[in-house]
Amino acid sequence: MALEIRQNLKLTQTLIMTQKLQQAIKLLQLSRMELLDEIHQVLETNPVLEEQNYEERGEEGREREEETWAAPGREGEEEAAPGENGDAGGKTEEWDWDAFLKDQTLTSDFREFREYEEREAPPYENLNAQKTTLKSHLMWQLRLADLDEESEKIGILIIGNLDPDGYLRATVEEIAQELEVAPNRVEEVLRTIQGFDPVGVAARDLRECLLLQLPGRKDEDPVLAAVIDRHLTNLANRNYQAIARDLKVSLEEVYRVSEAIARFNPRPGSAFDSEDPAYINPDVYLQKVGDEYVIIMNEDGLPKLRISSFYLEALRHPEKLSEAARGYIQKHLDNALWFIRSIHQRQRTLYLVAESIIRFQQDFLDHGLAQLRPLTLRQVAEDVQMHESTISRVTTGKYIHTPQGVFDLKYFFNSGINMALGDQIASESVKEKIRQIVQTENPEQPLSDQEIADKLRQDNVIIARRTVAKYRGMLGVLSSSKRKRPAHRSKGANHRPAL
Repeated sequence: MALEIRQNLKLTQTLIMTQKLQQAIKLLQLSRMELLDEIHQVLETNPVLEEQNYEERGEEGREREEETWAAPGREGEEEAAPGENGDAGGKTEEWDWDAFLKDQTLTSDFREFREYEEREAPPYENLNAQKTTLKSHLMWQLRLADLDEESEKIGILIIGNLDPDGYLRATVEEIAQELEVAPNRVEEVLRTIQGFDPVGVAARDLRECLLLQLPGRKDEDPVLAAVIDRHLTNLANRNYQAIARDLKVSLEEVYRVSEAIARFNPRPGSAFDSEDPAYINPDVYLQKVGDEYVIIMNEDGLPKLRISSFYLEALRHPEKLSEAARGYIQKHLDNALWFIRSIHQRQRTLYLVAESIIRFQQDFLDHGLAQLRPLTLRQVAEDVQMHESTISRVTTGKYIHTPQGVFDLKYFFNSGINMALGDQIASESVKEKIRQIVQTENPEQPLSDQEIADKLRQDNVIIARRTVAKYRGMLGVLSSSKRKRPAHRSKGANHRPAL
């Protein structure tokens, strides 16, 4: 077969994600705080878009907003969600600028420039205070330690190699090689830092950390020091008999030592957590009025956007504009209108999804976690007539405030576990049952995973032992051997297994 060069013309159809459609899909999966940042960024980059103050809206504007954000119906002029119906490759919509400009009502006179408004600086008491971190706390003590210049450099490098828990993650040899000093000099400075607050800081492992926290010298409580030095593994496995045999002490003495060690802090640096707390601001509020649930979209703090009257007035007189200026304004006006429509579409889609979740999970909202039903993205997608990917995006990072508490929208989507009568129960409900079984067990004889599975079977929940072990690990519940409590510690006490 001879090889030859040939030209062929082939006509194919492909889906192209336009930049506007990518923006609409991006807005769907943004959380409320991320949406607020995105709006502020667009306000800075698009001169045609501006924020409307509440005082400027007037009664007519507020009524129009209430109509816009009212509960959306499913008939009439509803638009498909971004990414629906395969419209990714559709033609970009062309705006009728003349009709658009005729419908606009200018709220203020045309002004080219606004006078510069000089604002006062915020009060000093409103400024954020600098947060004390573990490293800054240790550096403050290092400067007060009256060390020579070389020792201070060694101390700075040691503090710089501490992890958030306060452990040293570099060896003495590595620090000595880095600064070209003798290892014994590093050891000397390390011992000095280990005497700083918090107690146990700059340790190289858990054993050294606990030894640094001994209330006095090792010879004051030799059993306590010996358990920390040689039997941490047996202590973690609650193998008290092995400890007693090796140290030739009674079990009561081992129990006393284990209780003392339990009061030590294995993470001395945790008190100086440098991570900022993550605040949850619900996107949807759910309130029960009578026998029905009312959905309230959280609009607090979200700017109301509008088209700048300056550029609208400029487009009313296109003869005064150059071709480049007119194209510039129309381009940004097109982007601004699409951005506003995308935000409205996001809120409308979020409302429909929340409404669908309420229909599926009303028993949970009325009675609590035990009535949580299995639910999949496909079920909600079929209910609201959208694609699964749209449901996944709109429920990512969104929270809803319900009478049962604040939940991530993803929380309502969970797998089902078969029951004896053919029904299904949500996996989260099974986890709650396991938690309750563990909390009510006898701490002297904790239940094994198989015994927990047998108890669940008595409640018509069919679950394997390995599934119990998986759910127990997800709940942070220890195994039965590590949950066991000594008999002498459990008499006359109100027990609560370690979770």
